[in-house]
Amino acid sequence: MRDYTTEHARAGIRAKLPPLDTWPNQFPHYVITTRYPEYTSVCPKTGLPDYGTITIEYMPRKHCLELKSLKMYLLSYRSLGIFYENAVNRILRDIVAAIHPVWCEVRGEFTPRGGLSTSILARSPRQAYRSSGKSR
Repeated sequence: MRDYTTEHARAGIRAKLPPLDTWPNQFPHYVITTRYPEYTSVCPKTGLPDYGTITIEYMPRKHCLELKSLKMYLLSYRSLGIFYENAVNRILRDIVAAIHPVWCEVRGEFTPRGGLSTSILARSPRQAYRSSGKSR
């Protein structure tokens, strides 16, 4: 088996994806949680599919994510070669750029592969992480 390369590691990070549309928020201090249990992408090294659930939780500031555009954005990962660690961080980056929330967490829980299941958590702003769960 050939080694992982820098190209594998960078795959998908800068790919053009559908825009995330927003709408004006009318209320302060509440939390929105959106769960997408049908996440699929492609491993950039093996070409095999990755499956999982993406959960997005955020406190909106001036804008909220429009759900149809979020769905189209997440669907675009189906043919994208990207490691799921990078996908979770990219999703967080793109959401923060679109809506500038008070805070946001993106969690990816991926289907076991070879007996190993993986959960990835990315936050903005960055906070201390605890291995046992949320530290907020």
